[in-house]
Amino acid sequence: MKVEVIKAQENNKNLANPRKIERMRVAAYCRVSTDDEDQIKSYDSMVRYYTDMIKNNKDWVYAGVYADKAMTGTKDNREQFQKLIQDCKDGKIDMVLAKSLPRFARNTLDTLKYVRMLRERNIAVYFEVEKINTLKDGEFLMTILSSVAQQEVENTSAYVKKGLKMKMQRGELVGFQGCIGYDYDLVTKTLSINEEGAETVRYIFDRYVAGAGSTMIAKELNQQGSHTIRGNPWCSSSVMGVVNNEKYMGDILLGKSFTVDPISKRRLENRGEEDRFYIKDHHIPIISRETFEKAQEIRARRTSGRKKEVVVGKREKFSRQYAFSCMLKCGFCDTTLCRRAWHSGSKYKKYIWQCDNFVRNGKQYCPKCKGMPEEVIEKAFVESYRMICTDHKDVLEEFLRRVEKTLKEDDSQEMMHRLEKKINNITNKRKNLLDKYLSGMIAQDIYEEAEISYEKELTQNRAKLNYYEKQSEEECNLRRRLNEFRKSLKNNGVLEAFDRAVFESVIEKVIIGGYDKDGNAVPYKITFIYKTGFKDEFDNAKKQFGKRKTAKDAMEKLGASVDKMCSNVSDKLEALYSESSLNTWSSKKNNR
Repeated sequence: MKVEVIKAQENNKNLANPRKIERMRVAAYCRVSTDDEDQIKSYDSMVRYYTDMIKNNKDWVYAGVYADKAMTGTKDNREQFQKLIQDCKDGKIDMVLAKSLPRFARNTLDTLKYVRMLRERNIAVYFEVEKINTLKDGEFLMTILSSVAQQEVENTSAYVKKGLKMKMQRGELVGFQGCIGYDYDLVTKTLSINEEGAETVRYIFDRYVAGAGSTMIAKELNQQGSHTIRGNPWCSSSVMGVVNNEKYMGDILLGKSFTVDPISKRRLENRGEEDRFYIKDHHIPIISRETFEKAQEIRARRTSGRKKEVVVGKREKFSRQYAFSCMLKCGFCDTTLCRRAWHSGSKYKKYIWQCDNFVRNGKQYCPKCKGMPEEVIEKAFVESYRMICTDHKDVLEEFLRRVEKTLKEDDSQEMMHRLEKKINNITNKRKNLLDKYLSGMIAQDIYEEAEISYEKELTQNRAKLNYYEKQSEEECNLRRRLNEFRKSLKNNGVLEAFDRAVFESVIEKVIIGGYDKDGNAVPYKITFIYKTGFKDEFDNAKKQFGKRKTAKDAMEKLGASVDKMCSNVSDKLEALYSESSLNTWSSKKNNR
């Protein structure tokens, strides 16, 4: 048996793209990974080289040179590379030239993916250094060489990571992008305070420690015309970025995040996966260590339900919508109390405060707590305040002394004087700038740039001045109220009704529930803790200050009970009558 071999034609080998190519449309891809001067020169040289190479070949048609500058080859976000692939898909290119595999991609999987995709469309990729044509040569050699390129990236990443750790151990700043309130000297590698930014940092910490939330602080800063270090408006996250930054108390933590791998370049927060380096007293602080730690305590309480290292519970809300918000603590489990409405939609509606652990998780988590009516807490405070005014004036005197001392230490007037001086200086500079421009001493573009800068600076300082003027006015009002407070105290003045301002001024916190001397649970116990440390307790506040039932209430309740009893009797009689009738009718029917 003789077999005749019919030779295949060269032009018909690829059935995916059977069209005959007279002149091949050739494109080239170039890439450099950094914007260093040497690499930029290499980039320009490669672009010129491939442009001339393609145009000088009579068998080729120039399809363009796609070049990415300062882009890594390990990811797919290269704009020109993606454009090259899309043009290949659209049938505009027949062959792609690349200097080497690492220039094309340093990720083995990506290299194989794109080469296979182009090969299905009869598009060749030619690597000059390796002398590989993907349409003619197999994948084995290309896979090995591409893997070597990827390994090179991983080795380089490991060397860089080791070098950065050595710098951190020496206390050098690594990856520092700048922060408001500090200037970084590239020569000496040291941080120095920028007073203008430092004022903003102090304002943020002062307001946060005073109880304001991050959203409120951001709104205030925006109203003052302040901006972040990037020139953006303030938001909640940027304010918390300042509050959480240990640099403001003079310390520095290096290694807060790490790169998972050099291929994906995904970065994660360092929670112990990599070494971290903490340096105390690294530079001059802007705020005291005590203020920073106080802010962290408040932050920890507010986010107690979201942090993994803290027992999952309630995320405290510091909106301060109500007088007792965040001020009431459970005497059994130390959880903050929340406000609830009972009998909502009826005339018996009332507000009570109850342990949030009980409300969210169930009675088994805090079985001894009870709901405390809001009215009872208010009346208990009025009585406690009356007793202090009568028997413990020294407690309030101490509080007044502390507030007056704080007011004396305040420097609002000095800051207002400084800002007024700054505004006058800027105004004079603007006037001189305009005179120079009108006289032809400076060009228009220089004038406009300087004018914009002066206008921005002027707006910021005026906003700050407005803030300190309001603060000064509030201080005057506070001094006036303190004087009235003292007069009332001398005359044994008492509160006729609950006053939120007085409550927040003198009370640190209130504990609802607790135990008596014998260790028995007392759910309606109220303990007021004043800011001076003085404690005042009411063992059964609900019985002492609860709403007493009037004769009218008793009659209404009695009437409701009678109506209910009559209704029940009527229902029973009706059911009995109905059943009797039915039985009688049935018996008659059966007798017929």
